[in-house]
Amino acid sequence: MKYYLLSFIIVIVDQLSKYLTTAYIELGEQVEGLPGLLSITHIHNTGAAWSILEGQMWFFYIVTVIVALMIIYYMQQTKNQPLLQTGLAFILGGAVGNFIDRLLHQYVIDMIQLDFIDFPIFNIADMALTVGVILLFIQYIFFDREEKESKEN
Repeated sequence: MKYYLLSFIIVIVDQLSKYLTTAYIELGEQVEGLPGLLSITHIHNTGAAWSILEGQMWFFYIVTVIVALMIIYYMQQTKNQPLLQTGLAFILGGAVGNFIDRLLHQYVIDMIQLDFIDFPIFNIADMALTVGVILLFIQYIFFDREEKESKEN
């Protein structure tokens, strides 16, 4: 249950950050945060990362629902693996956060811009998705392999 709470908190923080961005920063406006490191730039993204599959909302709806259902199922099957559960919770929260935007607006609100590198503008949900995937890789690389090796010996 605590992992679903984590997903819920991610969705709330993501949606709150998007609300504040749209309420206080004009579309296309850039507000300096940490000089040379980070700024807040309000944009709309009708695609996925790097605007791929731009405008394909039905695709995103279908994929997000399928992925969310698979994550929920998998979370129920792996209750004794906290790192895996945490990674899945982050992915679920990020996917739902961006899904809400797509349903409500037909685009995703992005705002976090890294000024020291040429990188796409992103949001809290994107960060959660990234953290979740990293945690899954850590689980697979360090823990699943150890478990398989110990079973083989």
